[in-house]
Amino acid sequence: MVKGIGTDIIEIDRIKKTIDKQSFLDKIFTKTEQKLYHGVNPQTLAGNFAAKEAVAKALGTGFAGCSPIEIEVLRDLKGKPYVNLYGSAKDLLDSIGGQVYISISHSKENAIAFAIIED
Repeated sequence: MVKGIGTDIIEIDRIKKTIDKQSFLDKIFTKTEQKLYHGVNPQTLAGNFAAKEAVAKALGTGFAGCSPIEIEVLRDLKGKPYVNLYGSAKDLLDSIGGQVYISISHSKENAIAFAIIED
């Protein structure tokens, strides 16, 4: 059963303008993400940021209920994205139950992500 759906789109240029600001990175990405993402293209960062927003929307609160840093977007050995949740984001998922699945895509101009929570 589907318990939540979220989607988000991010302009790549928006990320290009903030990618060199450590304060932005520290607010949005965990230390693990920052290590893994160091030197990746802005499209990847935008996609992962969009995934965080999509997950927050699927949880039903957006970033009003949890912080982007509480949603960690990583990749498995095959490159498939997945999330780890911490703090308020984890509490929200625990309250509704289920598993979070995400999909991320990008073009030259935009990155889009989709999140679904289901049993």
